[in-house]
Amino acid sequence: MGGVLKGVSIRGLEVFEALAQTGSVGEAARRLGMSAPAVSQQLKNLNTAVGIPLVDQGRRPMTLTPGGRQFLRHVEAALGALRTGQRDLTTLDLSDVSSLRMGIIEDFENEVTPTLTARLAETMQSCVFLLNTGASHTLLNRVTRNELDLAICAEGRENPPGAVIHPLLDDPYILAIPKGTSLANGLEGLSHLRFLRRDQAQVMGRQIEEMLQRQGQTIPNRFELDSNQSISALVAGGHAWTITTPLSLLRGGRFLDGIDARPLPFAGTSRRISLCATGDWSGDIPRQIAAIARDLIEQHFTDRGLDLMPWLQGEFRILSDD
Repeated sequence: MGGVLKGVSIRGLEVFEALAQTGSVGEAARRLGMSAPAVSQQLKNLNTAVGIPLVDQGRRPMTLTPGGRQFLRHVEAALGALRTGQRDLTTLDLSDVSSLRMGIIEDFENEVTPTLTARLAETMQSCVFLLNTGASHTLLNRVTRNELDLAICAEGRENPPGAVIHPLLDDPYILAIPKGTSLANGLEGLSHLRFLRRDQAQVMGRQIEEMLQRQGQTIPNRFELDSNQSISALVAGGHAWTITTPLSLLRGGRFLDGIDARPLPFAGTSRRISLCATGDWSGDIPRQIAAIARDLIEQHFTDRGLDLMPWLQGEFRILSDD
């Protein structure tokens, strides 16, 4: 794959990226607003230009070949640079905004929030800026009470009345078990370990309980925590297991080496992270902030998460307003 690639189009790279994320020609076509034959032709052209097959089309869902996985890293970097450059042509401008009250979930406080805040501050001249971090249910309640203008958080059962929603991330539920633990007997094989529940006030805690109830799972309520670090520490220490999400698992940082992430042994769901804006904030500013947030989430979480958990391809994914 050395030298200059002739005959490679930006559209062809977008098609390849979408196929890598979805594993399906039909889904890639739907995402890009193309026909399935057009997607297949773009992939054929790209294979010819690169000189090797990039996708194993004999599998369902499709998977990348070893060369395809290597090429994908370069494609994502190139498309990311192009998208950033395109957005820079319409720079976020908060110079006319007198005040902005914003909330961001704690999941992002170490990576996304500092950079996002710095980007916003670059364009603020006389803006009074309020930033709160907290749990999703708290932030959503504050949007409902008109105490926040924007909130980046997990969606609840109902959105605040009149809110405009900009989806950012699908964050699917997964198992987190001590390293080397067998799942041969499903959840029953974990009975010697403590099950760690999330605080039931949290969006995540409620969604996990609803999943377990749908499966008829009744697990004694002995440990209920709201600290992600504590949950990760207990699982890594070999004492417990939990249901979590890739985003929450990646926040475990130094405990990751002691944890195995596995798919749920039943049909699960995802929590959806979105930017929620009050009806007064329905213009370009929330859309531009959402675009910056997506870039940062991809940089710090989805790229890393898919490297560690490639079986989440097409599930742990950045979303768009389209």
